[in-house]
Amino acid sequence: MAKKKQAASNIAAENRKARYNYEIVDTLEAGLALTGTEVKSLRGGKASIAEAYATEEEGELWLINSNLPEYLQANRFNHNPKRRRKLLVHRTQLNKLAGAVQRDGMTLVPLKIYFNDRGVAKLELALAKGKNAPDKRETIKERDWNRQKQRLLKES
Repeated sequence: MAKKKQAASNIAAENRKARYNYEIVDTLEAGLALTGTEVKSLRGGKASIAEAYATEEEGELWLINSNLPEYLQANRFNHNPKRRRKLLVHRTQLNKLAGAVQRDGMTLVPLKIYFNDRGVAKLELALAKGKNAPDKRETIKERDWNRQKQRLLKES
């Protein structure tokens, strides 16, 4: 089954540095357990997942250190911006991810939060390995070469 690309307007938060700092091994889509004010805040587009990560605790997957700012119109019913948020995945997916983190020393990095076609907030989660400095330099060289190649093809 082919995956559809999300429209840019549906993306609520994106972790652009993740692909630079980590080598992405596998990705999966997870649901988010959010309160009403968190959904309203996400639709505003001010959320940040740059420093966030996911971890497995007591048989559940949690998103740690994500920042969803308070929704200004909510008054006293607002949420805590830095609270832990539960991620909704199937048990088999959770076991696979937890095993890879334990065995191989990988990290669970959120790539983006977006709203799907039905308007439900989803998180694209990546199973990743950290890159060291030479790998990052290689990524920069490859990106620059691809840009230069595109320019040369466009000119001819």
